[in-house]
Amino acid sequence: MNKKNPLSASEVGTLWLTYLEKTLILRILEYFIAKSDEEQPKNIMGGLWQELDYYIKKIEEVFKGEGAAIPVGFSKTDVNTEAPALYGNGFDIMLVRILKEISMGMYTINMNMAYRDDVMEIYEGLTSITQKIYKLSTLYLLGKGILTSPPKVTLTKHNEYVESKAYLSGFNLFKENRALNDIELGYLHHGIETNNVGMQLITGFAQCAKNKEVKKYFLRGKELAKKQIKIFEELLIKSDIQSTASTGSTVTTSTIAPFSEKLMMFCVYILNGFGIVGTSFGTIFSLRSDLSMQSALLAKDIYFYAQDGIKLMIKNGWLEEPPHMEDRHQIINGKSDQ
Repeated sequence: MNKKNPLSASEVGTLWLTYLEKTLILRILEYFIAKSDEEQPKNIMGGLWQELDYYIKKIEEVFKGEGAAIPVGFSKTDVNTEAPALYGNGFDIMLVRILKEISMGMYTINMNMAYRDDVMEIYEGLTSITQKIYKLSTLYLLGKGILTSPPKVTLTKHNEYVESKAYLSGFNLFKENRALNDIELGYLHHGIETNNVGMQLITGFAQCAKNKEVKKYFLRGKELAKKQIKIFEELLIKSDIQSTASTGSTVTTSTIAPFSEKLMMFCVYILNGFGIVGTSFGTIFSLRSDLSMQSALLAKDIYFYAQDGIKLMIKNGWLEEPPHMEDRHQIINGKSDQ
C-alpha cells in the first residue's frame, strides 16, 4: 500500500522534526532518571522513555521503507549521565510536563498534515502517551506542592454580553482598567509558570556551557524569561491578583554539563517556538488592548532571540538540515549531486 502511497512532503517534514524532538527527550530523560532518587518520578520518566523509544523505531522503519535517510537527531554522545545533579528534586517532572505540553500541540498540527494510515497511527499513539504522562506529571507535582493551580475566582452566576468598546481598552489614563477576565488570567498564570521553568533550565545550561557565545546566549535567554515573568506578575498585581505560579525547583552549583551544547541549544530552540505560539495565543484571545500589545511585543523579542540562536547553531555546525524538495534550478544547470 505504501508503494502506491509514498510519503508526502508534509509527512516527511513532520516525522523528521518529531524524530529530532523525541531523540532529544530520550537523552534528557536518561540523565534525569539517573539522577532521580524517588520511585514515582523514575516510573513516570522510565515509562515515557520506553514508549517514546518504541515510536522512534517506528519512524525509523517508515524512513527505511521509503529509502530515505534517517535523521541524526541526538544520541548517547549528547548526554552525560555521570554528570552531577544540575537541578533540585521536582524540576525533572516540571520539565517533562512542559515538554509534553509542547508535544500535544505539535501532534495536533502533525496529524492535520498526515495522509497515510501508518503516519496517522504514529501520531495517535504519541498523543495518547503524551496526554497520559502530562496528567501523571501534573498530579504528581500538585501532590508534592511543587506545582500550584491558578488563582481561584468567584464564579459567574449569570450570562452577560459585552456592551461597550471600552471593554477592549487597556490604556485609559482617567480610570482603572477593567478586571481581568478568566481567559486572560489563565494565560498570564501559564506564562509565569512556563517561564519559571524555562528560566531555571537555561540558568543551568549557562552554568555548564563552555562556548562563550553559547553561554552569553543562554544568559540572554534567562533575562528574557525574567522580563516576561515580571510583566505578567505586574499585570496580575494591578488587578489585585497575587501570582500563585511556583518556581518549580532550584538550580545546583554544578558546572559540569549533562548535555552537549548542540542538545542544549536545540532544546532552547524548541522552547522558543513554544513561547512564540503561547504569546500569540495571548495576543489573540486577550480582549484588553494593553495585554494584547504586551503579548505581541514579547513575541517579537522571542522571535529575534530564536533567530540569533539558529544563527549560532549554524555557525557551530549543530543545525541539522530538514529534508527538502528538489532544486530544479540546480538540476537544469547540471549542478545537482543527486
